[in-house]
Amino acid sequence: MLWLKTTGVRYGIRTLALVVAVVLWQAASTSGLHFYINFENIPAPTVVWSALITELTGQEFYLHILHSMERVAIAYGLAVVLGVLLGVAMGRSRWAEDIILPYIELLRPIPAVAWIPLAILMLPTEQASIVFITFLGALFPVVLNTVHGVEQTNSVLVRAARSLGASRTAILWHVILPGAMPSIVAGLAIGMGVAWFSLLAGEIISGQYGIGYYTWNSYTLIQYPQIIIGMLTIGGLGTLCTLLVRFACKPLLKWQAKGGRS
Repeated sequence: MLWLKTTGVRYGIRTLALVVAVVLWQAASTSGLHFYINFENIPAPTVVWSALITELTGQEFYLHILHSMERVAIAYGLAVVLGVLLGVAMGRSRWAEDIILPYIELLRPIPAVAWIPLAILMLPTEQASIVFITFLGALFPVVLNTVHGVEQTNSVLVRAARSLGASRTAILWHVILPGAMPSIVAGLAIGMGVAWFSLLAGEIISGQYGIGYYTWNSYTLIQYPQIIIGMLTIGGLGTLCTLLVRFACKPLLKWQAKGGRS
């Protein structure tokens, strides 16, 4: 009961914070507030809600979501596998770090939208280009957080395992990876968010479906409520997917002590 009460209060505060934001948005839009930020052309939440109901009555909006989720699933799955492997290799081997890190640091600052022309030239299909751009967005946080976690593993534990006769493989599986797991999970969560962020850039080149394409196409057609619907949908799906990643990884962190936050 105490846990339910505490959780209920916390989520009540979070819900209230969102409600306050929506109320302020409604007031700013209906009054045409123009103080540094111009709300004169921003549709009010009631207008956006009405447009959302219209979108939900058809099938096309759901097709946009399904195509985007498929692309994120493929790109994110590839980024997790490759990112963790590269991160572990870099964290365990200076040779691997010296070879791979220059590529990571050189490519990481390049924004997703800058990859669009090259992706179109390199890859045979539109779908592959979008997946590639989304994959790059998710890859770098996974790699860097994995490297950080592996490097921060307590060396005393590694030496203790060696003194007990553990092999390199056993040390990797039973000491290093569990010790690095908090950082790896953080990288997985960040990577999922960046994947949805990068998807919008990738789906600009989509000619038919995708929530990023839906948002960009709404902008070109000057459909302001649909722009906000697309933005909030991307945010909502990104949040949901990140929560699912954290929930799926929670059993791997049972050993971790709770933080000191009050």
